[in-house]
Amino acid sequence: MNSYEEFATIYDNLIHGDIDYHKWSNKILEICKRKGIELNDYLDVACGTGNLTIELSKYFKVTWGIDLSSDMLMEAETKFRDARKKAKFVCQDMTDINLNKQFDLITSALDSANYITEDEGLKDFFSGVYDHLKENGLFVFDMNSYYKLSNILGNNLYTHDSEDIVYIWENVFEDEIVSMYLTFFLKNGEEYKRFDECHTERAYKEKDVEEILKSVGFNIVEKLDNYNEKKVTEKTERITYIVRKN
Repeated sequence: MNSYEEFATIYDNLIHGDIDYHKWSNKILEICKRKGIELNDYLDVACGTGNLTIELSKYFKVTWGIDLSSDMLMEAETKFRDARKKAKFVCQDMTDINLNKQFDLITSALDSANYITEDEGLKDFFSGVYDHLKENGLFVFDMNSYYKLSNILGNNLYTHDSEDIVYIWENVFEDEIVSMYLTFFLKNGEEYKRFDECHTERAYKEKDVEEILKSVGFNIVEKLDNYNEKKVTEKTERITYIVRKN
C-alpha cells in the first residue's frame, strides 16, 4: 500500500470539511506582516494538492511547492492552472530539499513533519528549510501533538459513509508511531472501487522538536494552538510553530 496515490483524487473532498485553509493563510499572512517579512518568494513544503499554496500565492510574487507525491502535484498544478495562477512545482523529498533558491517564507502544513519518523530525518528537514530561507526569513509549520497521536488517534477505529465515498480508518499506536490503515470504497457508477492506503506518523514531544530546531539554528518566535492565538496546552491537538532564521 502506497500513500497518496489513488488518494490524491479524493483528498480535497475529504479534507475541506475539516480544514479552513483560508483562515490558516490569513493567520500566516498576519504573522508575516507583524514580523516584517517581505512578500516576495514563498515555498510550501509537502504542499499536497496545493490548498494552502494557492491561498498564500495571492500575496507573493513567486510561489514554489514541493511534494514527494507526483499524483498530489498533478492535482496542485491543475488547481493553479484552472485559477490562472503560476507556481513552480517540484517532486522532492522534504528531508532532502535542494532548490538552489532562498525564500522569505516557507510553510509546511497539515502535520507533514509527523510523517518523518526519525530524529535525524526531522533534523535534515529543518536544516534544508534553514538553508533555503533568506536571512531573517520565517518558517511556519504545524505538527500533530503527542497527545493527539497517542490519545485521540491512538488505537482507535473510525468510519466515514457518504454518498460517493466510504472508508474504514484503523489506527495502531506503538513505540511513538501511529500506523493508520485506511480502506476506501469509491463509487464508480453502480459499483464501488476499493483501494487501500497506509500512513505512518511519529508522535514527537515538544521539547524534542524544539531541541532539534535550536540545534539547526532556528529561533522559536511563537507557538500557537492550531492557527489561532490560543496558547498551547497539554491537550492541544495541532501545534503551530513560527520560527525564524537567525
